[in-house]
Amino acid sequence: MDDQAAIPLDEFSQLTYDVFMRGCVSRETMEHMTGRWGILVMVALHEGTYRFNALRRRVDGVSEKMLAQTLQALERDGLVHREAEPTIPPKVEYSLTPLGGQAARRLLDLIEWLEGEMPAVMAARARHDQAREDRRTT
Repeated sequence: MDDQAAIPLDEFSQLTYDVFMRGCVSRETMEHMTGRWGILVMVALHEGTYRFNALRRRVDGVSEKMLAQTLQALERDGLVHREAEPTIPPKVEYSLTPLGGQAARRLLDLIEWLEGEMPAVMAARARHDQAREDRRTT
């Protein structure tokens, strides 16, 4: 099935995108950007250009395979630029495109909000876990 066939057209016969629609291609890009590794890679690259291994160290816990897949997906979506210099060994650097920079700033806001609200999240978790334990023991 053609992905675009599921996307409705507006009154000017232009494709419209709606992430709530099952067949909308924007879901795939949203997944690439906001998945566990995508968001961390995007925000790390917001700090500047990285070579692969330096980026892997910055995004602690990501495997080489997952980082490569994430970078390829983000590059395909036009969010990450890959610059390869024909040297021996090859020098490859990754940076954000202008579109990727816009997305990363929004993701960074989310991360900063989350980190600032973690005390409230941790308190909510403790209350939830305690209430669950209380229900089990009664």
